[in-house]
Amino acid sequence: MKTSVIVATHNRADSIRRLIASLAPELTTGTREIIVAENGTPAPMELAVEGAPLKHLHEPRAGKCRIQNRAIAQASGEILVFLDDDLAVAPGYLAAAEDFFDTHREFAAMKGRILAAEDPDKKVGPMAVYLDLPIADHGEEVIEVRGVLGANMAFRASAIKQVGPFDERLGPGACGHEEETEMSQRLRRAGFRIGYAPKALVYHEVDETRATRERFIRISRERGRCRMLHEKHSAADVILKNAIAQARLRIAQLTRAGLPRIAREERRLAVARGMFDGLGG
Repeated sequence: MKTSVIVATHNRADSIRRLIASLAPELTTGTREIIVAENGTPAPMELAVEGAPLKHLHEPRAGKCRIQNRAIAQASGEILVFLDDDLAVAPGYLAAAEDFFDTHREFAAMKGRILAAEDPDKKVGPMAVYLDLPIADHGEEVIEVRGVLGANMAFRASAIKQVGPFDERLGPGACGHEEETEMSQRLRRAGFRIGYAPKALVYHEVDETRATRERFIRISRERGRCRMLHEKHSAADVILKNAIAQARLRIAQLTRAGLPRIAREERRLAVARGMFDGLGG
């Protein structure tokens, strides 16, 4: 079984070097390769990796899905692993991902485990609720799940070939988000199953500069608008979602709910408003 690791990156030289360093001990075999898929920068960054079979693609135009699709076309692996550039893998990560697909033939895609590299509450304080980290922790057992998370996911190359590449309207550099959600939906419609792999573990950076309410609301609203690009929702449905979300947030405020509850309701309302934004196409 050959594995291709694809890392889409934009302007994060230090972060991606840390990620590659964490992967390097497992990249010494001839059955694994890493493809750095850089986009949205005028020139490629300098990357020197001792002993790692690394391909470096560069696209000056922004678009995570666009550069990922280029990487898929050049990948030689039967398993395609996708990692974000702002994390580090646990020791034995690639072996765990490969074992997941080898042992669980029923699954065509993998949602890996994602934990914070540091305690967000200790590093950020109460505003940690606005970090919006892509945490995925469903326990210690392999289970079936509805979808993957873009920070740590993998697919059988044969499944991607059957359902097609990522939707380039979605994701960072385009509308901003939802590319992994749309891919998960397409896989399930084609009859494929998705599993959670607890041993395929990564640690996500905790960047305190992201812990702002303004960023949290903006991203949530972007998610809602992206959702309208790949899902069908009637105007009546979107209006109802907005009304319900407004009511839930108001109740939370009136009952003096804690900040975590307030943040959840603010996210719900921002997503609903983003869906309303998307009604006009």
